[in-house]
Amino acid sequence: MDIKEYFARISYQGSHSKPDLATMSDIVQHHIQAVPFENLSIHCGERIELDLEATYNKIVRKNRGGWCMENNYLLSWVLETLGYDVTLLGAKVFVPELDGYPEEIDHLLLRVDLDGKSYIVDVGFGMAYQLWQPMELISGTDQPQTPGVFRFQEENGTWYLEKVKRKQWVLNPSTSTSPNVEDEVCRRIYLFTLQPRDIEEFRGCNAHLQTAPDSLFVTKSICSLQTADGVRALVGWKLTEIKYNYRDNMDLVEIRMLADEEIEKTLREKFNVTLDKKFVPANTSKLSLF
Repeated sequence: MDIKEYFARISYQGSHSKPDLATMSDIVQHHIQAVPFENLSIHCGERIELDLEATYNKIVRKNRGGWCMENNYLLSWVLETLGYDVTLLGAKVFVPELDGYPEEIDHLLLRVDLDGKSYIVDVGFGMAYQLWQPMELISGTDQPQTPGVFRFQEENGTWYLEKVKRKQWVLNPSTSTSPNVEDEVCRRIYLFTLQPRDIEEFRGCNAHLQTAPDSLFVTKSICSLQTADGVRALVGWKLTEIKYNYRDNMDLVEIRMLADEEIEKTLREKFNVTLDKKFVPANTSKLSLF
């Protein structure tokens, strides 16, 4: 594992001699625009391993992406290598359709302590709720980023991440399937505590999320990548491209349904992903990702 090889993978050419906020923010920005959030392995008959070297080979050498336990675990190694003080944290992702959170942690994120302040760093959420920058760990303060306004709310030691939603201008609304979330003003994303975690604590959810019949990641094939001004995502056969803050605090959304023969070409051209094995798209869950 070589930090220079990782930097080449994310096209990062900036300084990394000093572990400061600017450097960390720059690395995060490059990572999310180069490494997709994706679960395609599950739909290619491959197992997602919770192993740092396997993750490094997959993301850095094979030009693939990964989910939170791959992206954030790899980034923890990167930041620690550069001298940052990194702690693994566990979160529970909000499920809008159930209006609640799961019983067990199902998301890995990072806490970085730097110059007397704490930051949450997360390059492994994907879609339109992906953080673009580290967020200072303070409660009740709006922290605007390109995707929208994020903020933390803390209650009795539990921290909640939420995002204020912008209005959307959907170019072809007939293809949109989530009118129920149209009136949402604010979306809860996940909750977490500051209890330090060991990577071994994620083995259970890493196995469960790729095998349970009702797992979102089993019922949907997902590949999303942040762009210079928005995000694109392929969920099943549906390609969604969003341009943030297109005009008057409104996001521009374009949705297109792909034919089977367009899938591999789209993954290659839009996400820079080439798969080794036969990929079978899936989208049988009604859970909304936007």
